[in-house]
Amino acid sequence: MTLRPLVLSVALLTALAGCTGAPAGDTATTPASQPATQNKAAQLEKLYAQYWEETLKLNPIQATFQGDPRYNDQLPDFLSAQYRQQTHDFNTRWLKTVKDIGPEGLDGQALISYEIFVRNAEQALESEQFPGWMLPMDQFNNIAGFIAQLGSGTSAQPFKTVKDYDNWLARGARIPGIFDTAVANMREGMKTGVVQPKALMVKVLPQFDALIKDKPEDTLFWGPITNMPKDFSAEDKERLTAAYRDMIGQQLMPAFRKMRGFIADEYMAKTRSTPGMDALPNGKAWYAFNARNSTTTDKSPEEIHQIGLNEVARIHGEIGKVMQEVGFKGSLQDFFKFMQTDKRFSFKSEEDLLKYYRSLEAKINQKIPEQFSLIPKSPFEIRPVEAFRAQSMAGGQYYPPSEDGSRPGIFYVNTYDLPTRKTWDAEDLYLHEAIPGHHFQIALQQELTNLPAFRRFGGETAFAEGWGLYAESLGKDLGVYTDPYSYFGYLQNELWRAIRLVVDTGLHSKGWSREQVIKYMLDNSAESETQSTAEAERYMAIPGQALAYKIGELKIQELRDRAQKALGDKFDVREFHAEVLKDGAVPLSVLEGKIDRWIAAKKG
Repeated sequence: MTLRPLVLSVALLTALAGCTGAPAGDTATTPASQPATQNKAAQLEKLYAQYWEETLKLNPIQATFQGDPRYNDQLPDFLSAQYRQQTHDFNTRWLKTVKDIGPEGLDGQALISYEIFVRNAEQALESEQFPGWMLPMDQFNNIAGFIAQLGSGTSAQPFKTVKDYDNWLARGARIPGIFDTAVANMREGMKTGVVQPKALMVKVLPQFDALIKDKPEDTLFWGPITNMPKDFSAEDKERLTAAYRDMIGQQLMPAFRKMRGFIADEYMAKTRSTPGMDALPNGKAWYAFNARNSTTTDKSPEEIHQIGLNEVARIHGEIGKVMQEVGFKGSLQDFFKFMQTDKRFSFKSEEDLLKYYRSLEAKINQKIPEQFSLIPKSPFEIRPVEAFRAQSMAGGQYYPPSEDGSRPGIFYVNTYDLPTRKTWDAEDLYLHEAIPGHHFQIALQQELTNLPAFRRFGGETAFAEGWGLYAESLGKDLGVYTDPYSYFGYLQNELWRAIRLVVDTGLHSKGWSREQVIKYMLDNSAESETQSTAEAERYMAIPGQALAYKIGELKIQELRDRAQKALGDKFDVREFHAEVLKDGAVPLSVLEGKIDRWIAAKKG
């Protein structure tokens, strides 16, 4: 799952990791100091609001995805040296402004906000030593694909009014310049050895080929014209149709062809055969930084690798119990093969697959009140992944709703290579991506209007993905996993996240090859070669991100076990879930501190 689409915001790009400071609530205040503390907290709230306003101006795509239309005509060259310097100055200034006030006397939400804000800014500045700007494109984060989605009329960019259509004309005109900067940055990477693996870039070319068309009318960018509102005047319809035809044919498609040609004719020859980040200049430090950010811990790649090996062994034991329950005779590998090849686990059609996923919503919603008292108001829907990006995408992906409720939360289900999409995988994937997983956590976070906007619309990957994986463990309580094969699906996906700890660290810190990673996944899980290949290449494209799932889930489960043991009959799972979710995504150290305080308060 990708927690966010490619939203180009400082808040999201710098919502990185690391554990900071004392836990929220540990700083005591005396009655005499409370007015001063309250004033400090109020002062910080005003600064956070000002910071977010400036963030949206600096990052208009972030505003668009929030449903804020003020900057829908703007698109900065976010890959340029000038923009990087602007971002550096922005983070430096705001870090100093907030640290000058300091955390003394703050507690509760005020201290949590302070800790997260300072850490995000510090991590953003620390990240500048690593030249990610030289790697602007891969098969997982393809600027061209993101732009095509945005301009298709089915993403966050609105196409409801004449002004909306004119906004995209202005924004779209900036795209060729951004592509030119991407090419210049990649050429810098070619000179310094900071280039993508060839295995990733060969997947990028078909993505371009799917988007490049001779006729504007055949492109995704024509969608807004096809679906133009009927109440537009004849004059506006004629003007906009001509303008879109010209922009697509004379600006966008030439830019797409130019970028595609550069990748095929120049960049591909300079790509590397090594898959891991440790092959890049200063790559070991870069990866260790990514691992700390992703997990919001100080764990080293070596520690994480061992946790993964231990979890793989434990879950294999649990799958062995399922094999006994269903009377399967054979080895673990035989069982994996059976689960992949037996026709009873296949969907007959894409429509059959989507219908099954949609049926899960009603079934699971019936049990939600038994587990949750805090439920989001935002609507939710299920859509298939678009064909042009389906081959390189994982099985599911969640896009958050807009702040104003005009766009629902969307669970994208991948129907590509239908025989590899298994019935036993559906319940688990739905719980993770949809309800009560990412939709609950992200939509609720956006609805917490008492929080500063940088927390409502930012993210902590270990918390969010840890929650998604934890949500999978609730299946039996929510009325699914009623047969052992579906429960195997849960174990298989938990196993998959444990395997990620092994192979991500293997790729980027132990010299593992792409083929070695794929073989490890095939040998130790029931995933198909198609899925294993896509996942291996995903880890190559976004090093360290895959570590967040299992590390976050292990912490949430540890805290639940701690609470149940300490509270006994006083433990209410609905209260626990509310306590975890009510403050939005936080670093794992902050989560642990606030759950410990909740336990202490419940015990009296």
